[in-house]
Amino acid sequence: MTGEHPASRPGLSTRCAPDLVVDGGELLCVQLLLVLRRAIDGAPAGTVVHVLASDPAAPLDLPAWCHMTGHDYLGPVPGADRAAYALRLTTASVVTLPGAPWHRAEP
Repeated sequence: MTGEHPASRPGLSTRCAPDLVVDGGELLCVQLLLVLRRAIDGAPAGTVVHVLASDPAAPLDLPAWCHMTGHDYLGPVPGADRAAYALRLTTASVVTLPGAPWHRAEP
């Protein structure tokens, strides 16, 4: 093990180990994004996050939210026991409101 951040290596897919796991349980879209936003607050760029979510809309909502906020959506996590989706936090991300993670925070 080199101490290199796993997300810094090119070519990693959703198979890489997460730095952070957010368990959204059975939360639906809005609640899931609120929990995710709170969980990643202060996490550094390059952090790989696995979001566990049974919400049937999660495969649509998470890529859309990543696109809006500038994070990298990595896709479904293969072989997970529960529905899981991976994303990587970026330096070019857009800050959103804590109580409304689908709205950009004003500078």
